[in-house]
Amino acid sequence: MTTVDMGPRAGRREWLALAVLCLPTLLTTVDISVLILALPRLATDLGANSTQQLWVTDIYGFMIAGFLVLMGTLGDRTGHRNVLLGGAAGFMVASLLAAYSTSIEMLLVSRALLGIAAATVMPSVLALISQLFPNPMQMGAAMGIWGTSIMLGVILGPVVGGLLLDSFWWGSIFLMGVPVMALLLVVGPGLLPGARNPHPGRLDPLSAVLSLAALLPVVYGLKEIARAGWQPTPIGAVILGLAFALMFVARQRHLTHPMLDLGLFRNPVVSTIVLLGLAFGFITAGAGLVSTLYMQLVEGMSPLKVALWMLIPAGAMIVGGNIGPAVARTVRPAYVLAAGMVLAAVGALVITQVSVSGGLATLIVGLVIMYVGGSPSATLANAVLMGATPPEKAGAAGSLSSTGGELGVALGVAILGSVAGAVYGSAVEVPSAVPPEAAMAAGESIVGAAAVADTLPQPVAAELLDSAREAFTQALHGASLINLVLFLAVAALLVVRLRAVPPTGAGHPGMPPEAGQTVQ
Repeated sequence: MTTVDMGPRAGRREWLALAVLCLPTLLTTVDISVLILALPRLATDLGANSTQQLWVTDIYGFMIAGFLVLMGTLGDRTGHRNVLLGGAAGFMVASLLAAYSTSIEMLLVSRALLGIAAATVMPSVLALISQLFPNPMQMGAAMGIWGTSIMLGVILGPVVGGLLLDSFWWGSIFLMGVPVMALLLVVGPGLLPGARNPHPGRLDPLSAVLSLAALLPVVYGLKEIARAGWQPTPIGAVILGLAFALMFVARQRHLTHPMLDLGLFRNPVVSTIVLLGLAFGFITAGAGLVSTLYMQLVEGMSPLKVALWMLIPAGAMIVGGNIGPAVARTVRPAYVLAAGMVLAAVGALVITQVSVSGGLATLIVGLVIMYVGGSPSATLANAVLMGATPPEKAGAAGSLSSTGGELGVALGVAILGSVAGAVYGSAVEVPSAVPPEAAMAAGESIVGAAAVADTLPQPVAAELLDSAREAFTQALHGASLINLVLFLAVAALLVVRLRAVPPTGAGHPGMPPEAGQTVQ
């Protein structure tokens, strides 16, 4: 007789620990976007120029991306609870420094320290959840709840920032981190498991340096390409980062205890989930950029109205993110994830039907369908990943997944933004009455066209704006067609690579069916 060993079930203590783990996850996600609304005030108070403002915004994400692999590996060797609590303490100190910064340089350093501390959260939390919930069905539910905290952070960032800035000074947005991390420091030691690798390898400082030297230039270069185009400096940064990445890989292959076990990539579940995170980050970031630009510059909506309308697809993502793990209890995760990708492709197809005038409803419907279909990649996929990873490698696997998502976001903004710009540039027709220098700016982007139109008399301004809006709508269609193809390609990849993974209710997610069976 064959029975399935589902593992011990978690109790009230474990679910309370999950709630505690969701708080820093939500906080670090909020901190990604909350600063944007405060930029005008802090720029005035601290005398920050436009370049400094961009660095204050971006350096937090740069540091997270650069330190994820290091923090995940450090957690595998010293204990994820220790790394998370250390990160919480660092986050509190950096939050206070940022809130009371007296110069733009002090704020830049504080934001960098916040990013390093935040990099401890994602890999540590994923590894701790896998320890707290050995029962696969409960792990799926836990991942759904945890994924919801990520999505809530994305939604609440602008909202919380707006409420705080309406009543307090700009530094108040950073003080949110103090009580949250203080709570984690107080209750974490008693609630969170302190398991650690009994035979940890020596942490190699040179590997840590090489990983940072690889990731930071690549992320910086991709973001700068998205912002300023294919300039020599960002292209050189990407090439430099890739060169360091090759050196990092070569060193890992020759170490007895590598910082990152490259053998993880030979596991089809791990490598596929990392690729899924990369692809979904690419698609959602690029689609979000083009969609919000359409809403502002074609539909003529204010940033606040755009944020409010985007709450609808964000809410749909929360729903889809919790449905996926529930369905996967009886249906193989490969088919749940692939079906979601096909549904997301339908959403991308709907977006290709958006018109120049009155296209808002169609755009929102398309985004809702796309986000519902793609959202299990943020919840179910991580449950499958943790189930396929040995406990002593959970932090490294979690950091790989998170790093893949970060790189996907940077690539999506850079590449899909460039594609949209190219389609726009080939489709826009600048009136002959526009001066040559202004015509060049108007032909490069719809943002430039809107700025030029403000300086032109009627009806030339109206003619330029009409052409720019039509051209950008075509750019939106072009980006959505690329997303459609990518969604379908990822769906096929998931079915081929993950079809052997059993439903989460039939055995440990990520393991072959026989791994969860005992014979009586």
